[in-house]
Amino acid sequence: MSSSESPFQINVPEEKLTTLHAKLELATFPDELEDAGWKYGAPLADIKRLTERWRNEYDWRKHEKELNQELPMFTRDIDVDGFGPLNIHYVHKKSEAVDAIPLLFCHGWPGSFLEVRKILPLLTASSPEHPSFHVVALSLPGFGFSEAPHTQGFALNQYAEVAHKLMLALGYNEYVTQGGDWGCIITRRMASVYGGRHHKAWHTNFPVAESPSWKSPLSFLSFLLTPLRTVWFHTKGHGYFNEQSTQPQTLGYSLADSPVGLLAWIYEKLVVWTDNYQWSDDEVLTWISLYWFSRAGPAASLRIYFELADDCEDLGPNPTIPMGASYFPRELIVLPAAWLRRLNNVIFESHHKSGGHFAAIERPEELVQDVRKMFAKGSPAFAIVPGRSGYT
Repeated sequence: MSSSESPFQINVPEEKLTTLHAKLELATFPDELEDAGWKYGAPLADIKRLTERWRNEYDWRKHEKELNQELPMFTRDIDVDGFGPLNIHYVHKKSEAVDAIPLLFCHGWPGSFLEVRKILPLLTASSPEHPSFHVVALSLPGFGFSEAPHTQGFALNQYAEVAHKLMLALGYNEYVTQGGDWGCIITRRMASVYGGRHHKAWHTNFPVAESPSWKSPLSFLSFLLTPLRTVWFHTKGHGYFNEQSTQPQTLGYSLADSPVGLLAWIYEKLVVWTDNYQWSDDEVLTWISLYWFSRAGPAASLRIYFELADDCEDLGPNPTIPMGASYFPRELIVLPAAWLRRLNNVIFESHHKSGGHFAAIERPEELVQDVRKMFAKGSPAFAIVPGRSGYT
């Protein structure tokens, strides 16, 4: 199933830094219409400022060192049925609580293992007042420092298989999950395939569900009340999805060759998809640098959209294990909670007054509080992993 675990430290070769700086030095910028702001995409002034800092002031080695110090990282080979072994990178931090609950954190695009950074110390903190967790945050195949698939057809079942087998390899035969974006879709499939025996409960901050039949007047009314944010996403913010799910290779040439192109493509999402989160320039550049220096290159991460496009049309059987959902008002897709309850075993639900797509970055305390409540004493999911209540 898997090889032995190897400790991992980020150590980008110096020649890659030299190449990056050379490309940034030669950057050519497009023109921009007067007073365009964000109407046409990422503003020219923002991209110029970030490029200048990336080239002359941003210290990758400083941030690389901080990540290595903060995040205990490892790699191991995971054998994927029909695709052979893939070397998978992951963060793994145990709580001091002996009976902590094993939790898999699963990111999406344009995220990475970096999203676990703020919530890791909160989730692993031991206390007699709330449950604690042993946390695993993998880099999905093709993301971060994980090996990318080499053949076509690596779809939803395979991503779920990698994540599940990683937990088993770490000795977590029974576990829970938390995920947003693609992480929600992947952990949902894990709940369907491995639910009950292994996967005990799942929580998401990206609660999506299939629409109900329009034969129900109440369901139709709830559809009419869909927030404008969701309408905006489907009409004005969905172009990236169409491109990445149909022609990822074509887009990949630009992102793999131009650091400024990569910066603009992802920076737009970091700003527009959040709820007025104040990104620091270095925070943005560390995020983008992890894509630029990723093992397989930034283009590899796009293919998840192509390979999972059919899976999005049919999410498969509804999971029956307990589910928790956190609703943040500036999420890309905000659907009536009743839609989720109709098809899932929802035992915990929380509605927040602020926050967007990257909850673990924007609202880490609120997200962790939700996860703790879902598995706290008195909850239907308390001690759902046998022998692991999470309390000291």
